[in-house]
Amino acid sequence: MTTASDPIISTNSVELQIGGMTCASCANRIEKKLNKLDGVTASVNYATEKASVTAPADYDPQLLIAEVEKTGYSADLPTPKGTAPESGSNGEGESREDAELRSLRQRLIGSAVLAVPVIAMAMIPALQFDYWGFASLVLAAPVVVWAGWPFHRAAWMNLKHGTATMDTLISVGTTAALLWSIVALFFGTAGQPGMVHPFELTISRSDGLSNIYLEVAAGVITFILLGRYFEKRSKRRAGAALRALLELGAKEVSVLRDGKEKRIPIDELAVGDEFVVRPGEKIATDGLITSGSSAIDASMLTGESVPVEVGTGDPVTGATVNAGGRLVVKATRVGSDTQLAQMAKLVEDAQSGKAEIQRLADRVSGVFVPIAIAIAVATLGAWIGAGFPLSAGFTAAVAVLIIACPCALGLATPTALLVGTGRGAQMGVLIKGPETLESTRKVDTIVLDKTGTVTTGKMTLTDVIVADGQDRAELLRLAGGLEDASEHPIAQAIAAGATAEVGDLPTPESFENIEGKGVQGVIDGHAVLAGRETLLAEWSQHLDADLAAAKRAAEAEGKTAIAVGWDGQARGVLVVSDQIKPTSAQAIAQFKELGLTPVLLTGDNQTVAEQVAAEVGIEQVIAEVLPKDKVDVVTRLQAEGKVVAMVGDGVNDAPALAQADLGLAMGTGTDVAIEAADITLVRGDLRAAADAIRLARRTLRTIKTNLFWAFAYNTAAIPLAAFGLLNPMLAGAAMALSSVFVVSNSLRLRTFKARADDASTPAPAGAAAAREPVAA
Repeated sequence: MTTASDPIISTNSVELQIGGMTCASCANRIEKKLNKLDGVTASVNYATEKASVTAPADYDPQLLIAEVEKTGYSADLPTPKGTAPESGSNGEGESREDAELRSLRQRLIGSAVLAVPVIAMAMIPALQFDYWGFASLVLAAPVVVWAGWPFHRAAWMNLKHGTATMDTLISVGTTAALLWSIVALFFGTAGQPGMVHPFELTISRSDGLSNIYLEVAAGVITFILLGRYFEKRSKRRAGAALRALLELGAKEVSVLRDGKEKRIPIDELAVGDEFVVRPGEKIATDGLITSGSSAIDASMLTGESVPVEVGTGDPVTGATVNAGGRLVVKATRVGSDTQLAQMAKLVEDAQSGKAEIQRLADRVSGVFVPIAIAIAVATLGAWIGAGFPLSAGFTAAVAVLIIACPCALGLATPTALLVGTGRGAQMGVLIKGPETLESTRKVDTIVLDKTGTVTTGKMTLTDVIVADGQDRAELLRLAGGLEDASEHPIAQAIAAGATAEVGDLPTPESFENIEGKGVQGVIDGHAVLAGRETLLAEWSQHLDADLAAAKRAAEAEGKTAIAVGWDGQARGVLVVSDQIKPTSAQAIAQFKELGLTPVLLTGDNQTVAEQVAAEVGIEQVIAEVLPKDKVDVVTRLQAEGKVVAMVGDGVNDAPALAQADLGLAMGTGTDVAIEAADITLVRGDLRAAADAIRLARRTLRTIKTNLFWAFAYNTAAIPLAAFGLLNPMLAGAAMALSSVFVVSNSLRLRTFKARADDASTPAPAGAAAAREPVAA
């Protein structure tokens, strides 16, 4: 065969759903294992819990699954749509991710309820009644054994493969604390009546058999579970963008069979079928119009506010909305071939291809954990070798494990995230998880979608030009009254603008929509026309030189001009456009302060894009980009070495938001864009994007500080514990102190100030500052 050398023919891409990963090092281990197989190239993403594998075409995917399972994790092929839920799911078809999150939540709640009284009794002597130690054991044992089972299982798997992670340290430290406490209670003096734990910072060489450390074991398990729960909850949302995308499509369609309409599920629609789309309905699938004309509102899919006029022979896209007349459409693409389905695939590919982000705690723990265990073992050997009692050596070794146990580490990330994201929510900024924070640190380029992001995304009446001798109020009253009878978005913008200026509008005595040209009707005895210049010309109503010049000037700026005439004469021109948000120029100035280069990205023509960019202070413009090509623009910028943030609001922005190193969605946009993004801006104010980046960077700095001090406390105390100068009880107190520091440091994020709320925020000198009044 000659195809063996052809990589396109001889290879096949397989995607596996990976289960059981607890940290980024797990993903690394699976990836290394798969890449050792002949002809196999694998990339495992911890964030999405997926493995993208390229293997020879005849390679059995079950062999890949078996290899993953040998590593100690689970792997499954994606479940095809429409199949029954996997075994073990409930009647609602609970996914594996939901089941894992539910299990984690149950363990967290159970451990918290049991651990609180254990910690209280250990730290408050007044609560230490006779045999309180045995009561603590009854409460703490389920926490260590049941709630901590995932850590013990992971530690065992690590041991079998000769590795150690944070799970190993948690398991060994908490198990040692539990076992030593049992020995002290049953064979030492800790269980005697009247025995109390005075909470004092003393350094003594004791045999340890009068002390129990159950509060340390229960507290560590609870805190680490808290961190894992919040991490898992944010990761679970990775697939929500795909679900939201697919929800956009129509569920049923009126298909024409033998000249009669019949409602059928969308899944039964085939290529070549003709179906009917009434005003206000979603177009069921991609196709060609065979009958009728209308305006198509594609804003939910493209983010562009201006509706598109269509007629017989024009192509239409599934999930867009018919805003005008009745259409008959012939299906050209169905199912996975439609533009909507392809967009969903783009989002999925972009999410799966995101760079794997190695969390700081896991990176350091790769070295810290085995060293801590080695020191504990060496400490035990040294004490016994020096002739001290076994109990004294074991006490010192347990102290080493406990002081090294990552209690503060378990709090470092989730507490900063909780406070930072909580403060963000108050400001209208929703941050999804720790991966987002790492992305903001290196971002140097911010790509801005034009419609709905820099501009309002809604058509507005912006100018009224009247012919000589005509009354402005009369022009608005008659044109507004006529347009108010139309469903067209441009007509509604004119009606809304007229109502705001002249009040109640008259009702047309007659009304007619002229396909592709405009509207006509009778109002207060006047025969009124509104629409294209050609419509008025048909009735010998020609624009004078001033009106024609004003119309050309408006259209040169990318605005829509509507000619209006009545009783045989052109009376004026109404200009409708998408307005720039008044705060956009200020936001651009703030991006530049943060060291970001703004880039305007739009599907509009170059002239319109440059006009908008000039008004807000953006130098770099990428215009006339098709919706499906936006992700390619982001990819190209990344290939040039730039770290890209993307701000958008439309469904067509979703793949680009997912592909970008940092995706920010305007909360006024579509659910799909919001789900695909890393940060959601609840308000439609672009300045909130600058605040979001500042807050994310500040939160990341706080997490780094927390991690540093969490390790610093433990690392500095390990030598003291090894030399017997720090008994395990004091080790627990030191851990509590480090936790208090971490929480206090995180709470400082509550003082973060949002500049979006400061109306007087100055723009820096230069182009952006000079142009700001134009935008306002």
